[in-house]
Amino acid sequence: MPDLLPFDRPAPLFDLAATRRIEATAQAALPPHTLMQRAGLATARLALALAPHARTVWVACGPGNNGGDGLEAAMHLQGWGLHPAVTWLGDEAHLPADARASLQRARAAGVGFADAPPPLGPHDLAIDALLGIGATRAPSGRMADWLRQLRHGPATLLALDVPSGLDADTGCLHDSDATHSIAVGASSACAGGRFDTQPPHGARHTLSLLTRKPGLFTAQGRDACGTLWFDDLGVDPGEVAPTAWLNAPPALAPRPHDSHKGRFGDVAVIGGASDTAQGTAMTGAALLAAAAALHAGAGRVYVGPLGATAPTFDPVRPELMFRPPDRLPLAQLTVVCGCGGGDAVRAVLPAVLAQAPRLVLDADALNAIAQDAALQQALAARAGRGQSSVLTPHPLEAARLLGGDVRQVQADRLRAAQALAGRLESTVVLKGSGSVIAAPGQTPRLNATGNARLATPGSGDVLAGLIGARLAGGRPALEAACDAVHQHGALADAWPAHTALTAGALAQRLTPA
Repeated sequence: MPDLLPFDRPAPLFDLAATRRIEATAQAALPPHTLMQRAGLATARLALALAPHARTVWVACGPGNNGGDGLEAAMHLQGWGLHPAVTWLGDEAHLPADARASLQRARAAGVGFADAPPPLGPHDLAIDALLGIGATRAPSGRMADWLRQLRHGPATLLALDVPSGLDADTGCLHDSDATHSIAVGASSACAGGRFDTQPPHGARHTLSLLTRKPGLFTAQGRDACGTLWFDDLGVDPGEVAPTAWLNAPPALAPRPHDSHKGRFGDVAVIGGASDTAQGTAMTGAALLAAAAALHAGAGRVYVGPLGATAPTFDPVRPELMFRPPDRLPLAQLTVVCGCGGGDAVRAVLPAVLAQAPRLVLDADALNAIAQDAALQQALAARAGRGQSSVLTPHPLEAARLLGGDVRQVQADRLRAAQALAGRLESTVVLKGSGSVIAAPGQTPRLNATGNARLATPGSGDVLAGLIGARLAGGRPALEAACDAVHQHGALADAWPAHTALTAGALAQRLTPA
């Protein structure tokens, strides 16, 4: 029986090139047709578990090996007493050898073929075996029609390997219809997320075969996939290096009884520009980051507010200590800079970049750096001095730093995060669905926790403060970012149903490491 994803441990992710190398090695070592037969059996077992009372099973098979997997599954389902209806798009003369063998086996077994999809009810099952990893462009013709019926239908939908039309490497959907039709809430048990509303269509599931693909976990992949399952088909990847790793929960340990606040590091949040004469007030952003650092266990938390009318005290959190930014001992602190910093943050960045041994840059600090080549050089130079830097851009901020646009970033989030990490010699958290954590010379991580509840003002400030606390506590930059991103998303996944997630409430639920 396939395993449910995500796992509670790091899991390797392989892009298409790596997956094909693993597949070729396995095929050379196994009898012909073995992998396709294993894939069909795994699919049929999961299908029966997902819809044990289905009266009708529609298996939509495409013209390649993904369709061959579907044909193998249909044979098993028929042998177990079900009556699958197979619709098949293909030219037998041009089929891959494995898929041709499966087609012949299905015909010999008496599997029923149909020219059109059968009518389905909410207790029935549909299997998407149209394209899998073979999608290179938007489907058209009958395939596009069938795909729309699969997505919009009332039956439970199981996609084989990759939902048809989804790029397995990037998580981008090739067809514009899918962006509209794949709604948040594709499954009430979506991998890494929970949703309170029922979808307008049947529950969605995806069975990833042989390898886990990065596109299943980022961009539009998570909405397209629904609940994720995995079966390695009995194949070990061997020496093939992962393209990325699925981010894992942090290992938290209780603090020693003889602890004191000086052991957990000091965080200073610089930002929150306010000027009542200009009608601007962004103090809240800095206070949210500071509250996050405080609740995440930093020993002492300072706030260095910017602007002409900076506050000097927070009556809600009197533990926070306020200092003018030029009075902070930057060389002794973990600094979180940029949250609500406005234009005023530009003036403090040279000193922050030069002196802070551990630094988190967010929001307006990133925008200022994107516009100033000298600041970019100063940031990149920090690594050579042994100073840690973590950047937390959303896609627009990442596009500005890379000199491109949001579409380019979102078209390949893994590559964009790696490019930014290399250019600025920093750890980068590219936020969004399936946040990417990248660092120079390291295999990137993809985070599977979090959901749309985090699309709320201030949640990014909370993440910046949480990363700051982890850095201050002694974690290396990449580890601090991975731990913080996972916890940040996991809190959203566990958020009480029908309760609004606000950044302030999120900060209060953080826990020390």
